[in-house]
Amino acid sequence: MGWLLGVTLGLEGCASWLPQASTDPVYFTTFEQARRAIESIQPGRTRVQDLKDLHLDTVQQPNTVVMSYADILRRVMGGSVLAKHDLAPGIVHCIEAHDACRGLEYSITSIHKDRVGSFWLDFINFKRETVTSGWRFNALVLSVDGVVVYRSWGGQPEVNQVDRQRNPLGPLQEIGPAIVTNH
Repeated sequence: MGWLLGVTLGLEGCASWLPQASTDPVYFTTFEQARRAIESIQPGRTRVQDLKDLHLDTVQQPNTVVMSYADILRRVMGGSVLAKHDLAPGIVHCIEAHDACRGLEYSITSIHKDRVGSFWLDFINFKRETVTSGWRFNALVLSVDGVVVYRSWGGQPEVNQVDRQRNPLGPLQEIGPAIVTNH
């Protein structure tokens, strides 16, 4: 009877052996913090150097893409049938400024992936369940001669997803395709 209790307790603790992964932003801890920072930018008033105080410089946001004039054209026009009058005034101002136009594209993410369930069923590939949670934020800031002329933001305020994978044959599930492709 004692061995049964030991095995049960041992198997129960195995769930902590399942893999976990996370991607966390350097500064912002919530979607709302990132949104408020972008919304506090005042086109025509905020200077690019002021972005550092908002934690929106390329040092504090290491995954920021610094965009050239050509990158911005591809991003906002990108083969579309839009005319200049269809675009926001800040975008038009930036496009007309040519090489004086610069952009910053932010991709700020906080994602956590946890495998849940039975360690043994997961380990022998019968059943795997992954819970993904967090948020994704993206923003575009355009400037001309060091002054912000346009800003916009979007993203997913809440990511909550469960991926379930069942393999009725467990570890043998992958053998079939391997045999077919190797012969």
